[in-house]
Amino acid sequence: MATLESVTTQLESSEQAVTPAPPPAHDAPIHPGSGRAGINWRRIFAPIGGALLLLGKVGAKLKVLLVLLPKVKLFSTAGTMLVSVAAYSLIWGWRFAAGFVLLLLVHEMGHVIQLRREGVKASAPMFVPFLGAVIWARSFGGNALAEARVGLAGPVLGGLGAGALAVAAYALHSDLLRALAFTGLFLNLFNLLPVVPLDGGRAMAALSPSMWLIGFAMLVGVAIAFPNPIILLIVVFGGLETWRRWRDRNSPEAQAYYDVPTHARILVAVAYLALIALLAFGMTETHVARNFGDA
Repeated sequence: MATLESVTTQLESSEQAVTPAPPPAHDAPIHPGSGRAGINWRRIFAPIGGALLLLGKVGAKLKVLLVLLPKVKLFSTAGTMLVSVAAYSLIWGWRFAAGFVLLLLVHEMGHVIQLRREGVKASAPMFVPFLGAVIWARSFGGNALAEARVGLAGPVLGGLGAGALAVAAYALHSDLLRALAFTGLFLNLFNLLPVVPLDGGRAMAALSPSMWLIGFAMLVGVAIAFPNPIILLIVVFGGLETWRRWRDRNSPEAQAYYDVPTHARILVAVAYLALIALLAFGMTETHVARNFGDA
């Protein structure tokens, strides 16, 4: 019989025989069939390739946008015009709203045309519902006379547009066109108030800075007689701009800017007064007493 010691020795030796070998170290070289999966390079580079392809498509789109960039201004002008028409339609109906926005466009194009004649780059008009339209420019010309020409150009072209509507209204017997003509004439007449930033204030830049104080007093009177949020906003901006220009009027730069020959001052004054008279006369001839509605 085997002794207990010999049996124990045999069991220990059998346990050592079946003990699994330790796993290879992680830094050992990986061989085929070792049990560890290799690196899936396709899975790694497929998303990168997809991202590069997407960037290529986006780059192509951006290239097309850069080619079409000069036309974006046109789209922005047309878009803001449509928004303004929609906003004004809530009050006046779409026909009057469309005509009113077109009158604003004609007025602003007068400024744009004259600015470019003065050698100043000007943006296309941008429309803001219930506030009118604006353009952006680096300056209004090299001196006060150029600023006066730019300021008067808007009411001149705008008045011509409203006058054309008045002629069409009488030819077609249309109260809607008469109302539009009246509104356009009033719009251009209001802009001739001699206070900046209105067009009349820019015309007064060629005459005398003291006219801005008179114009501001007139604007305050209009705001008291016809309280309106838009007029109050014009009063605020007009007051700030008037104060700034009045404060700086004696600086050497301002004196050089406002140095306008006497004959040019006379021409600006005559054009300013004649324009006021013509616009006021047109308003009396196109006044419509009843509400035109959406007819």
